[in-house]
Amino acid sequence: MPSSRRTVTGVAALSAATALVGLTPTAASAHGAVFNPVSRVAACYAEGPETPRSQVCKDLVADSGTQPLYDWNEVNIANAAGQHRTLIPDGKLCSANREKYRALDWARTDWPATAVAAGSFGFKVRATAAHSGTMTVYVTKPGFDPTQPLKWSDLDATPVAVYNTTRTATDGYYSFTGNLPARTGRHIVYKVWQRSDSPEAFYSCSDVTFGGSAAKEQATAPGQAPSEAKIAAGAELSTVSHAGHGGDEQAPALSAESAAAPSSPLPSALAGAGGLAAFAAGSLLLGRRRNPSAS
Repeated sequence: MPSSRRTVTGVAALSAATALVGLTPTAASAHGAVFNPVSRVAACYAEGPETPRSQVCKDLVADSGTQPLYDWNEVNIANAAGQHRTLIPDGKLCSANREKYRALDWARTDWPATAVAAGSFGFKVRATAAHSGTMTVYVTKPGFDPTQPLKWSDLDATPVAVYNTTRTATDGYYSFTGNLPARTGRHIVYKVWQRSDSPEAFYSCSDVTFGGSAAKEQATAPGQAPSEAKIAAGAELSTVSHAGHGGDEQAPALSAESAAAPSSPLPSALAGAGGLAAFAAGSLLLGRRRNPSAS
């Protein structure tokens, strides 16, 4: 084969391999949200960004659109480095002072809430990318007024839970136990997750109601976390990526029951075709090396 034809064929094969690699879908991965007690953004996402049921979630979509809900696992500050109180002013704790999530700061008593009681409580955080770091969970002080914006001084100085996270999360969850103090009525559970492998940190507000008649009156909408089917259905509409935040970030492995085979053969087919194209290009180059006189 003339040298010019071999060159053209090799370039074409390499181009095909490159194009196929570019076409192979890549999963956008973010970081996570509290599912128990369910956070504000997760509860509204569970209702459905396009068809929210509760009035507060309807108002959130009217104010900020559906994207904050599809990006439920992103409420973060990339360069926090532990400076939470410096970077987040009073009244902006739930949004992490990010305009995109401003509606999460609304001081309202109709946010979907989780019924809780004093004593041991099992926290669950759905992680879409596992990170090494520390989760510190607080609850508001006795006498907290949920009709006023949340301030740092509203949080009890003693955390209700502190949990060191690793780069693995069982079935996509961090699960740990804390201890809730005695409270009555509506309160907020506030989580700060500071990574140790990056300056990035994540934040969330979960509305809870402690036992008693006042709690029953205020618990107008029980909070529900998104199902795995709901998470999967909205994943392609998320604009969030964990890239560029540092650390060895991998989506946590799910159990064999959850990690079903992809419904479409496209990714596998593309990957196989890409491998064949790369093999063809390599074979051409190898043949040229073995027969340098044929030019």
